[in-house]
Amino acid sequence: MLADENAMLAYKYADKPLEPEHGYPLRLLVPHLYFWKSAKWLRGIEFMEKDRPGFWEGYGYHSRGDPWVEERFS
Repeated sequence: MLADENAMLAYKYADKPLEPEHGYPLRLLVPHLYFWKSAKWLRGIEFMEKDRPGFWEGYGYHSRGDPWVEERFS
């Protein structure tokens, strides 16, 4: 997901730091997955050898979430 060239970490918008209600200090944007896998507030980044289910996947959402192949739910 993050290896895709469209994924980005944002720390400012319109040349100003993000405000708390918009994700300050860092926000993850994953536009190629309809933003389903984006995170408004990041608490940390963990690099893993293998994927594991996260918060939303525990509630039935697909682990990838590609909108072009209808992967919203697992």
